[in-house]
Amino acid sequence: MSKTMIQLDNIGIRFQQKHQTIDAVKDVSIAIEAGDIYGIVGYSGAGKSTLVRTINLLQQPTSGKITIDGEVIFDGKQTISSAELRQKRRDIGMIFQHFNLMSQMTAWQNVAFALKHSDLSIEEQDKKVDELLELVGLSDRADNYPAQLSGGQKQRVAIARALANDPKILISDESTSALDPKTTQQILELLQEINQRLGVTIVLITHEMQIVKDIANRVAVMQDGELLEEGSVLEIFSHPREALTKEFIAVATGIGEALSKIEDQPLVQGLTAPDVLVQLKYAGTSTDQPVLNSIYRDFGVSTNILYGNLEILEGTPVGEMVAILSGQDQKVSQAKEALKEAGVEVTVLKEGK
Repeated sequence: MSKTMIQLDNIGIRFQQKHQTIDAVKDVSIAIEAGDIYGIVGYSGAGKSTLVRTINLLQQPTSGKITIDGEVIFDGKQTISSAELRQKRRDIGMIFQHFNLMSQMTAWQNVAFALKHSDLSIEEQDKKVDELLELVGLSDRADNYPAQLSGGQKQRVAIARALANDPKILISDESTSALDPKTTQQILELLQEINQRLGVTIVLITHEMQIVKDIANRVAVMQDGELLEEGSVLEIFSHPREALTKEFIAVATGIGEALSKIEDQPLVQGLTAPDVLVQLKYAGTSTDQPVLNSIYRDFGVSTNILYGNLEILEGTPVGEMVAILSGQDQKVSQAKEALKEAGVEVTVLKEGK
């Protein structure tokens, strides 16, 4: 049974700016289990980075309680000494969008710098740096300066540096935002490998649900300092409740862009009754059954598929489809009900005229 690594209870963060009070985070509670890859998604200004900075008390909350690895470090006020906090921070590595490397140091020296206050001997430190650069695939770039490295390579150095003190937690604050899609995928795969090999709990701050979908197992969605919804990636993608979450998912799956193109098709614009344009969403066992064949066999309703997408989330197939259902009026209605009974979520996008 996994234990809770990060527990944030009723966190509130209030700033005073001139004559204005800003509630940046409003009564947010989340629990992150050891070994999770936990995504916190929201647009700029949602409060996600401000919230996550409380994990190592770089940001002190105005209210709430923070428990890290079973130890309460804040409960209305800091509850551990400054020396204990410094030690706790060594258990929490951080990587950022703009890498934060020292330009006058080589890749090797940037990683070694993180071990400056380590208890390891010089020989052990040197061996550790070599191992970390190998882990992130940069052994051959050890003597290169940041200016000689690509964006992805700089981020790999930053990851190696963040792992130098064997942290239990790794915080990734928009760490792929400055990277191209291919490099982003490579960095995400590296983070996933680190999570699996080292058991490090990873907290991802991002404005892209796609990133969460690719590697996280749990996700929280924030807006205007509030936690809108939280759950496993499978739960959130299968049954999003909030409009913002649905918006993020539409971008991540491509359905939003697909729908705008589908609506412009003459076939859809000239849709005639009793035909209907529907969006079908399904997860798990419903994908194992040939339900579209069944509605043709049982009701004589044919399916013209205009778009389809299938993802495997947490080992479970999750998909959606946009299609035109064609048949006799009553039969089309019966077919829709049969789909719902089979566990398929049916949304009518347009009815024929």
